[in-house]
Amino acid sequence: MDIKEMDIRNQIKALAALNAMTITSLTKEMSKRTGKNYTYSSITNKLKRESLSLKEAYLIADILGYDLEFIRKS
Repeated sequence: MDIKEMDIRNQIKALAALNAMTITSLTKEMSKRTGKNYTYSSITNKLKRESLSLKEAYLIADILGYDLEFIRKS
């Protein structure tokens, strides 16, 4: 199964693991960068409900060393 076929929760977990990061360390960095209190539970619940905001998705991608990009379909 390739990463595009995974649900969002597993995609984030896989990308974090590829970057030697846990969800807990990811949430700590999110809190540090935003001043908001992100916890393991808050992020995993958002991922389960698929209610992650676009701003949070950009933040997570940046922390993990990725860019999110919208590409027009051909």
